[in-house]
Amino acid sequence: MTTRPRFTILSALLAILSASQFAPAQSVPPSKLSVQWEELTAADFREGIHRSQGTCLLPFGILEKHGPHLPLGTDLLDVRYAALHAAEKEYAIVFPNIILARLPKPVTSPEPWLTAAGCQLALLQETSDEMARNGCKKVIIVNGHGGNESLLPYFAQTQLDKPHDYVVYVFDQRTPDKGGPPRKTSIDMHAGESETSKMMISRPDTVHLDRGPSESGADQHRQNLPEDVYTGIWWYARFPNHYSGDGSAATVELGKFQMDWWIDAVVKTIRAVKADDMSLKLQNEFYEKKQTPTGYTAVTSAVST
Repeated sequence: MTTRPRFTILSALLAILSASQFAPAQSVPPSKLSVQWEELTAADFREGIHRSQGTCLLPFGILEKHGPHLPLGTDLLDVRYAALHAAEKEYAIVFPNIILARLPKPVTSPEPWLTAAGCQLALLQETSDEMARNGCKKVIIVNGHGGNESLLPYFAQTQLDKPHDYVVYVFDQRTPDKGGPPRKTSIDMHAGESETSKMMISRPDTVHLDRGPSESGADQHRQNLPEDVYTGIWWYARFPNHYSGDGSAATVELGKFQMDWWIDAVVKTIRAVKADDMSLKLQNEFYEKKQTPTGYTAVTSAVST
């Protein structure tokens, strides 16, 4: 059986960040210590791990078409904005951009980045392992892309396959169910009013509202199946333009409300994870019990006698 190759470049880069041969530096004031992993010196990184109680954020997005008016990296730009601002309120270290994610949505134009699920899971595992080796014992994956809603929980479940000295948490809420300025549109799933509004906060320079009406974001209803019957082609059947809603209806006011809500939700998650002292214990307990399933020992003993 072949073993899974390790991402040696990632391992080497992360090892450098925590190399112990660097001489200790003076402590950095809390207001001056960056939350961005890539901006920290080796000594500052160690201080950041201490201040964060080993809690690190892994913003996870994708590159994909977002209607005719938003950038391909919308999901990543938005989720990183939310993660960085949340970490500044409740200190945590934020991992650099990672873009490999699941895209189960066929589109009518070429996409710049499509990656097999196996590669995504392997990269997530290697990244989490290396983050933990460098002191991140609580890894919070902050999801910015709807297509990851099955992939990430599955990845978290696979952490029970073998013992770990860290825990993977998945936070997957991006938009409040209610409140804020009233929405003008009824369909608002992808590159529509809400997502465009948030981009007007995180990266207004990349938003082209005037292009919003140039393509249809209407539901095409090209399948006739019960709602509880799933097929992988459901998204393309409904929204072949990779656009759901009307981005031209977006407003700064709606964007600020929703982004503030998102940031606050991530802050609450960071605090809850920092306070969590049970998940790792239960994770290891589960693994130990899995090695000798209930009844297995008794059955084998009876057979041997």
